[in-house]
Amino acid sequence: MKQGTTIITLDNGYHLWTNTQGEGDIHLLALHGGPGGNHEYWEDTAQQLKAQGLNVQVHMYDQLGSWYSDQPDYSDPKIADKYLTYDYFLDEVEEVRQKLGLDHFYLIGQSWGGALVQMYAAKYGQHLKGAIISSMVDNIDEYVKHVNQVREEALPADAVAYMKKQEAANNYDDPQYQKYVDVLNAGYVDRKQPAAISHLISTMSRPVYGAFQGDNEFVITGKLKEWQFESHLKEIKVPTLLTFGEHETMPLTTAKRMAKEIPHARLVTTPEGGHHHMIDNAPVYYDHLATFIRDVENDNFNA
Repeated sequence: MKQGTTIITLDNGYHLWTNTQGEGDIHLLALHGGPGGNHEYWEDTAQQLKAQGLNVQVHMYDQLGSWYSDQPDYSDPKIADKYLTYDYFLDEVEEVRQKLGLDHFYLIGQSWGGALVQMYAAKYGQHLKGAIISSMVDNIDEYVKHVNQVREEALPADAVAYMKKQEAANNYDDPQYQKYVDVLNAGYVDRKQPAAISHLISTMSRPVYGAFQGDNEFVITGKLKEWQFESHLKEIKVPTLLTFGEHETMPLTTAKRMAKEIPHARLVTTPEGGHHHMIDNAPVYYDHLATFIRDVENDNFNA
C-alpha cells in the first residue's frame, strides 16, 4: 500500500487527507478526537509500535471539517444538518476503510474517535480484528460528573466559581476563563505539553468542535450532551482494548464498568498520562497497544 499522503475523494465530493506510515501485513486505522481535531498525535504510531517489535501499517486521516481535509461551510444550515451528525462521521469511517482497501484491520480512536470506534465496532464489526477505545466513555453523564470533580480538585473554589459564572453568561472568550482552561489542560489533557504538535494558530475546527463539544474539554454544550452508548456495548463482539490515562478527564470508574460490559475487553491504564497519554507516556501506551495486537494476532487474547 502506498506510503505517505493520499487525498481521497468521498462519494459526496469532499476530499479527505490521509497518510500511511509503516510496513507489514497488520493494518491499524487511527481516528482523531475533537471532533474537529486532527491526526497529529498518531504521526509516530508506526515508529512507536516498531520500537515495540511490531511492524504495523498505520493509516491516519483528518475527518471532514478538520485541518488538512475539506472544510464545508457549516454556516449553511443544510450543510450543518447533513454533516454534523453521529451517523455522518460513523459512515465516513466505513467509506474511508473502503477507499483505502482495508479489511480485517484494527481500529483505534482517541476521545471522540473512541466514540466512533464504539459505534463502528457495533455496526461494522465484521471488518475488524480488534478495537481500541482510547480515553472515551460510553456515558456522557458520568464524564460530566467526573470532569466537574476534577475541576474542583485542581482549582481554588473562587476560580471554579468564576468559571461557572462565565459559563452561565456564555462568556467563553473571557481571558481569565481561558487561563483556567489552560491550567486544566496542562494537568489533565496534555500533561507533557509537547512542542511537536503546537502550531502558531489553533488547528481545531471550531464549527465541528462547538457543534459536538462546546468551548473546551471541561464543559459540554453540544450534541455530545446526549452521548449514551452503554446499552450497545454488548454488540461489540471483537477483542477490545480500553486504554485510559491515570490523570485525565475521563473517569476510570466508567472504563472499569465498560471493560465488564463489552464481551471481550481488556482495560489498561497509563501512569502519568492525561487525556493524550499516547504522548504523555508513549513507551507504556504503545507497549499496551503492541501487546494487545500481538495477543490478538497470536490468538492469545484474554481479558
